[in-house]
Amino acid sequence: MRRYGKHTDEDDIRTRPNRKGNRPRTNIRPKHEDAADGMVLTVDRGRLTCLVEDRIVMAMKARELGRKAAVVGDTVALVGDLSGKKDTLARIVRIADRSSVLRRTADDDDPYERVVVANAA
Repeated sequence: MRRYGKHTDEDDIRTRPNRKGNRPRTNIRPKHEDAADGMVLTVDRGRLTCLVEDRIVMAMKARELGRKAAVVGDTVALVGDLSGKKDTLARIVRIADRSSVLRRTADDDDPYERVVVANAA
């Protein structure tokens, strides 16, 4: 009688589900054709306040964008809850190309420039 391991001879032993889920990962991402266009108004620790039509919507960046940052003035495409009600959250799925940027360096020693504002007129 084998008591532990993958192959037991008893039917009443419970097996735990996979912690990471049972769906296989895929590189196929949704197209989001129904995404609404908006503009980023503020950025605060990963939460972005966006203006969609005449509503103020809180949003966060989708994982599929990677480390690409959205800054104030960016034109973005949003999906999810666009009602603008309290405690609702939309998701930014695309960031449009920028027509202009305002950049700064952190220090004189810092070789990287950081975008502060995009699409300034």
